[in-house]
Amino acid sequence: MDDRKQAVRGRIWALLDAEGAALDTTTHGRIPNFKGASAAADRLAKLPAWQGARVVKAVPDKAQLPVRAHALSEGKTVFMAVPRLAGPRPFYLLDPAALRVPPHEAASSRIAATVAPQVDVDELRPVDLVVVGSVAVNRAGVRVGKGAGYSDLEFAFLAEAGLIGERTVVVSTVHPLQVVDGDLPATEHDFGVDLIVTPEEVISCPSPHRPAGLVWEHLDPAKIASIPALAARAPRGGE
Repeated sequence: MDDRKQAVRGRIWALLDAEGAALDTTTHGRIPNFKGASAAADRLAKLPAWQGARVVKAVPDKAQLPVRAHALSEGKTVFMAVPRLAGPRPFYLLDPAALRVPPHEAASSRIAATVAPQVDVDELRPVDLVVVGSVAVNRAGVRVGKGAGYSDLEFAFLAEAGLIGERTVVVSTVHPLQVVDGDLPATEHDFGVDLIVTPEEVISCPSPHRPAGLVWEHLDPAKIASIPALAARAPRGGE
């Protein structure tokens, strides 16, 4: 499975580089920061699911910075993970009413780390909208990330805590070249997306897979031990 996912990543990274679709020098090993990310954020902001959302969980990747800036400028509460979920409080909480810097600055992961308090899962509010980056995604809503697995862990944390439910909308903003035809490899712990938003279109995905919580048997002891919030919730004998 890992080899199949890595083959997909390699193909998409090479395609984006070859077509000049990336804003960074190289996309390899990353969630691509793609040309048109701001236009995709603008298109997302016109959707009813976005307009009705009050609490947004967003990834810290550069490609989704325009989405985070939109959310904060519209008064939405945003939270995103601390890198590698390090520390006992693994999320940054960005409250527009409490920001000391403009929304477009606070949306930067580097600045957010200096102005936003770190909070535990128990201190978060139910999530209306999840915004995630992808390396590749298909029209069924199956996505492939960069391979670190943290987005899936974050999603599982929140689902297990009851903060992500059936009404939570999951969105990925991507370049059109990242939308692939056909099947993509996926496992039980991978979550799918409800909507794919590119600069050019919105794609609704039918019944994407959602794990109900953490799949402990898919986590090795070293991974559990490296994430304090995960270790604290591990079932007896899981460490």
